[in-house]
Amino acid sequence: MKEIQSVEPDHYIKQFELDSLFPADFRQYIKMYSFEKGDNLFTTGEELHELYFLMEGKIKIFTHTPEGKLLINRFKRPLALIGDVEYAKGTAVLNSVEAVTDGVFLSVPFTDLSRLEKEHPAILRFLFDTVAHKFYTESHITSMHMLYPVEVRLASYLLSISEAGEGTMFHQEMHTSNLMELAEWIGTSYRHLNRVLKKMATDDLIERINGSITIKDLEKLSILAKGNIYE
Repeated sequence: MKEIQSVEPDHYIKQFELDSLFPADFRQYIKMYSFEKGDNLFTTGEELHELYFLMEGKIKIFTHTPEGKLLINRFKRPLALIGDVEYAKGTAVLNSVEAVTDGVFLSVPFTDLSRLEKEHPAILRFLFDTVAHKFYTESHITSMHMLYPVEVRLASYLLSISEAGEGTMFHQEMHTSNLMELAEWIGTSYRHLNRVLKKMATDDLIERINGSITIKDLEKLSILAKGNIYE
């Protein structure tokens, strides 16, 4: 992740209607960062000193089990926040974050954010709504794991990792080791997960080639997911 110093954040502030959160005289404290696909952006246990607003791109939130396995929690697109819970609780990073695509963050140092709170209460409401949405999302994912079959959960996962705005998706997360971790995360066996993938391929929803998957029919996959997505 690299700081961008040659561009002003005003474009993104207007695009996402953040004018009410950041008064003009405060914007000098806002930083911009660019990141590239595959970058490890934040790591569990890392000390965080800034609140990050995702302006462009897509990120993956994940954690590791005591056995060292990677478990994906969710995927995030703009306007997602990283560091809101850590800021509120004064804790280290809870979950690791990886870039799924290239992208851009705006960031505000915690020290400046604390001062802004006292002078501009609108930011408090924004943070409250964001944290509340995170709790709702976690509850929804838990319910989905309990109520829906593997086919729905897998379709939702594939939609989550697909590129925004593209009818097809190529990725390298479908090798055997990752499939075993995915099976554990969505609550099924590796063997059953493979059976579901084969059926999706037979039904012409996806195509599997050399450890990657292409979504062939995004509309049918969305119908199978029943409107659910891990975001």
